[in-house]
Amino acid sequence: MNRDSGTLRGQRHIFGGRSDVRRVLYVAALVGTRFNPVLKAFYAKLLVAGKPKKVALVACMHKLLIILNAIARTKSPWRNEIAGIA
Repeated sequence: MNRDSGTLRGQRHIFGGRSDVRRVLYVAALVGTRFNPVLKAFYAKLLVAGKPKKVALVACMHKLLIILNAIARTKSPWRNEIAGIA
């Protein structure tokens, strides 16, 4: 969420929504950046691009959520095509 008003542009923060889901996604993304090849490569790419570690981790949370939604939509187990590996 952003905290903007008029021409004021504040720092972006993660808040609102379901805190229990956000907490689980945070831990899953944290572990995924160490052990899952898809998230590990994505996290490393963001760090090389100069993103702060917390920003890169939140981006991994978002990517993981998108992957999980695709798995739920197709009702299939984890596949590299869904996760973004060619």
